[in-house]
Amino acid sequence: MGLKIRLARAGAKKRPYYHIVVADSRSPRDGRFIEKLGSYNPMLPAEHADRVRLQGERIQHWVSQGAVATDRVARFLGKAGLGPMPVWNEQPIKSAPKKKAQERAKAAAAG
Repeated sequence: MGLKIRLARAGAKKRPYYHIVVADSRSPRDGRFIEKLGSYNPMLPAEHADRVRLQGERIQHWVSQGAVATDRVARFLGKAGLGPMPVWNEQPIKSAPKKKAQERAKAAAAG
């Protein structure tokens, strides 16, 4: 049984709220979980204290039991000092301007 520490969506339509849970990797996103470990409210400003709430002791327990955090949760844990900060690529290469657009930008800057 692979354990994941991941987000489970709650809240109303267009008002997201997430519980940070430990669950079997085979269970659905909002389905069965083992334990709630915290919450994430993306509607609050980034500097607000209640935006991400974590139970550090329980998270450490589940990590020692072999639970693996998803990318987003690993970032929360890294910011809280509960684990290493993962490498985060902000802008994928796919979204970079294509060849012709780069040539036009270069021509506009030169002339």
